Amino acid sequence: MGKVMQSHSNLLLLVLYFCFSSAASSPQFSSSCQLQGRFHLNGIHKTGDVVLGGLFQIHFFSVFPDLSFTSEPQQPSCHGFDVLGFRQVRTMAFAVEEINRNSKLLPNLSLGYSLYDNCLNLGIGFRAAMSMASGQVEHIVLDDNCVGSPPVMGIVGDPSSTRSIAISSVLGLYRVPMVSYFATCSCLSDRQKFPSFFRTIPSDAFQVSAMIQIIKHFGWTWVGLLISDDDYGLHAAQSFQSDLSQSGDGCLAYLEILPWGYDPAEQRRIVDVMKKSTARVVIVFALQSHIINLIEEVVKQNVTGLQWLASEAWTTAAVLQTPQLMPYLGGTLGIAVRRGEIPGLRDFLLQTRPNIHHDNRYGNSTVNQFWEFTFQCRFAPPPAGWVEGGGALCTGQEDLETVETEFLDTTNLRPEYNVYKAVYALAYALDDMLQCEPGRGPFNGHSCGSFQKLEPWQLVHYLQKVNFTTSFGDQVSFDENGDALPIYDIMNWHWLPDGRIKVQNVGDVKRSAAGGEVLKLNEDRIFWNFEPKKPPRSVCSDSCPPGTRMVRKKGEPECCFDCIPCSKGKISNKTNSMECTSCPEDFWSSPQLDHCVPKRTEFLSYHEPLGICLTTASLLGTFICAAVLGIFIYHRSTPIVRANNSELSFQLLLSLKLCFLCSLLFIGRPRLWTCQLRHAAFGISFVLCVSCILVKTIVVLAVFKASKPGGEASLKWFGAMQQRGTVLLLTLIQAAICTAWLLSSPPAPHKNTQYHNDKIVYECAVGSTVGFAVLLSYIGLLAILSFLIAFLARNLPDSFNEAKLITFSMLIFCAVWVAFVPAYISSPGKHADAVEVFAILASSFGLLGVLFGPKCYIILLRPERNTKKAIMGRGVTK
Repeated sequence: MGKVMQSHSNLLLLVLYFCFSSAASSPQFSSSCQLQGRFHLNGIHKTGDVVLGGLFQIHFFSVFPDLSFTSEPQQPSCHGFDVLGFRQVRTMAFAVEEINRNSKLLPNLSLGYSLYDNCLNLGIGFRAAMSMASGQVEHIVLDDNCVGSPPVMGIVGDPSSTRSIAISSVLGLYRVPMVSYFATCSCLSDRQKFPSFFRTIPSDAFQVSAMIQIIKHFGWTWVGLLISDDDYGLHAAQSFQSDLSQSGDGCLAYLEILPWGYDPAEQRRIVDVMKKSTARVVIVFALQSHIINLIEEVVKQNVTGLQWLASEAWTTAAVLQTPQLMPYLGGTLGIAVRRGEIPGLRDFLLQTRPNIHHDNRYGNSTVNQFWEFTFQCRFAPPPAGWVEGGGALCTGQEDLETVETEFLDTTNLRPEYNVYKAVYALAYALDDMLQCEPGRGPFNGHSCGSFQKLEPWQLVHYLQKVNFTTSFGDQVSFDENGDALPIYDIMNWHWLPDGRIKVQNVGDVKRSAAGGEVLKLNEDRIFWNFEPKKPPRSVCSDSCPPGTRMVRKKGEPECCFDCIPCSKGKISNKTNSMECTSCPEDFWSSPQLDHCVPKRTEFLSYHEPLGICLTTASLLGTFICAAVLGIFIYHRSTPIVRANNSELSFQLLLSLKLCFLCSLLFIGRPRLWTCQLRHAAFGISFVLCVSCILVKTIVVLAVFKASKPGGEASLKWFGAMQQRGTVLLLTLIQAAICTAWLLSSPPAPHKNTQYHNDKIVYECAVGSTVGFAVLLSYIGLLAILSFLIAFLARNLPDSFNEAKLITFSMLIFCAVWVAFVPAYISSPGKHADAVEVFAILASSFGLLGVLFGPKCYIILLRPERNTKKAIMGRGVTK
C-alpha cells in the first residue's frame, strides 16, 4: 500500500507541474487551449467529427531522467515493446473503422481516435488522459475560444486498476466517460468516487466470487492467498476474505503480499510458508511480473504438489507456460477474460504499415516502433533508444506474414474483445444521444444533446442505458455501478505428453438472472498435475461425519476443528454439524448417532424367559393348590382332614390359589385395570390366607385348652361361626384399605425414563406410597401375630403338632417378605415386578408346602397313619 500512496503523491506533483508548466511557458499564460510544454506523448491518431481517446500499455516500462530542476526536464523514454498491447491499439482502430463503414450506426458522422501509450507508468498515463480531456496535445487543437466538439468524447482504458483509479477520479469531476477494458478493482464500482467510470471486464468482486465457487465445487476449504502490493491485489484480498467468511465455504491458511521487483529474501520466506502449510491450493491475485520471481523460487526449492488458481491477470501469461515450469504449474486453473471473435481483425492487422516520413524526433511513431521490433530493423535516422545494437534498415515494405508473431494470432482474443466492446459501447451511446427527438430528451426541459454542442456528461447518461449484442453473441450493458454483465472463462493449463503446453477452456462462470454465480465445469477435460489424476484434497480438518459435531480448535481458523461424537440421546444427521440435536422423549440415538430410533420398551413380559418362568411357577402353584384341594375334598371324611379343621383348610387352599393367580397380574404390559387390580388382589388374597392361618392357630390353642378340665368353654366361644366371622372381618379391613387407596391415589401405568436413557420402562406407579405401605404393614401384622401365637403353642403334646407347622410356615413367610422390601426398593423397572412376583410365589409355596405337604404325604403315601389313634399318638408303631 505504501507504493500506491507514493505513486499517488507523485501524481499530484505531476499534475501541479503540468498545470504550471502549461501556463508559464505560454505568452500571457496562453490564450490558446493548446499545450505549450514539451512533454511529448507516444500515440496514433485519426481525425473525425468526434474523437475517442484510448490508453494502452505498448511498452513494459519507462525511464524518467533525474529531475534536478536545474535545467529543462527531459523526456521520459519507454522500453520493452509489448506486441499484445499494440494489438489492442490496432483493435480499437479497427473498431472505429468498422463503425465508420456501418451506415446504420452513427450515420453522417465519422469517428476519429487518439490512442496513447502509458508505458506502464501512472504519470505518463495520467498526462495522456488529461491532455486528451483538455485538448492540449499537438494533434487535438481547439480554436482560440475553446468552442466546438470536446477534444475526446470518451476514453477507452486504462488497463490498470491503479491508473484507472487516479485518472477516473479526476475525469469524473468533469463527467468525462472512461470505459476500461482491463481494470478489475472492485473499488472502481463506487459511483460516488467514480461517477463516469465504466468497464467491459467484470470487477474483482465477481472474480473473487468465481474463485470461491471453484474452491467450493472441489471442496477446497483450506487455501493460501498471494496478492500483489497494489490496488488490484489489496482490494481482491479484502473482498476475498470478506466473501469467504460470509459464505463459510473455507478459510485462508495464509495471506502473503508479493514484493515489488526482485527480493530474494522475501520470496524465500513466502515459499517457506507455502511449503510448511497443509494447504494444497494457492490462489494468486497478481500481475505476471509479480509472479515470475516467485515461481523461480518455487522451482529452486522444488515445491511441487500445489494446485494453483490464477486470476485473470496471469491466466494466459505465455511467459510462464514453459516446459521447465510445467512440473510446478501444470494443471493450473485460472479465471480468464471472456474470449471473443472479431471477424476481419486479422486482415486489418495485416494492413498495418509504417509511415517512413513520420517525424521521429521524439520517437512517437508507435507503428514504426512495432515495425522495428517485429523485423529487427531500424528506420533512418534511428530513433535514439528504441532499438539497441545494430540491424538492417527498415524499408516499410516488409511482409508481416513472413514472420512469426503473436500480433497476428486472433484465435484467443480476450483483452482485445473487451476493447472492441468498449468502443462499440461509446458508439452506441453516442448514436442514441444523436437520435434523441427534440422535446422528448432526458435533460432539462426535455432537451437533447446536439452535435454542435456535445457534452461528455450527456454521453455518460446514455452509456448507463446502452444495451447491444456483439456479432459473437454477447450482450453488452452496464449496471448502476458501470460494471458489465459478468462472465469469465475457466482455463486449465494442459501439459501434453509431447511436452507442449495448451491452455484449454474447461468451463465458465457467470451471474444468473437471480443474482447468484453459476459455475459450469467440464471436469473430464481438466488436467490434474497429480497422481492419481484427480482433484487434490486441501482441508485443514477432514469433514466430521454424521454422528459427530465440530469443535473448533482454539486459536486456529474455523476450518480447523476436531470431530467429537455426539453424546447418547443426541444425533447429527449431516456432515460437519455444529451441534448435536436431542432426540424426542420417546426416541433414542442410533448406535451410529446419526438418527433417532424409538426407545426399546421394557416390562415383565410373558415372552421373555423370566416372565415365562414366573408364569409357569404361578400356574404350577395354582394347579398344586387345586390338586391338594381335590385330595382334601376326596378324603374329607378321614381323620387327618377332619382333625385339621377342614373348612379352614379349604378356605386356606382357595386363598393360596388366589395368591398364585394374582401374581399373573404383575406380568405383561401394564394397563390401568391391571395396575389398580394387582395390589388390591395381592393384598386381599394374602390377608385372607394369613387370616385363615391365624384363626387356625387360635383353634389349635382352643382345642388344647378344651382337653384340660374346665376348658370346654373355649371351643364354645370360638366355634365355626366365630371362625368365619374373624376371617371375614380381618379380610374386610384389608379391602377397606385397598378401597381407600384406590379412591385417593390409585396406581396407574407410567413410562419411566429415569432408570435407563435408551429405553422406556413401563411400570405401575403405586400412586400413594402410604397406601402401599399400609397394605403391606397390615399383612405383616397378621403374619407376626400368627407366628407369635403358633410359637406359644409349639410344644403341644400331640403327635401331629399343627402349631409347629404354622410356626415354621410363618417364619418362612416373614423371612420372604422382610427380604422383599429392600430388594423391591433397589430393583428398577421390571425387576421390581419380578421381585414382588417371586415373593408372592415363594411365600405361597412355603405356606402350601409346610402346611399341606405333611398331610398329603400321610393321606397318599402313609394311609395307615391316617387314623384317629395315630393322630392322637396312641398305637402307632415305628
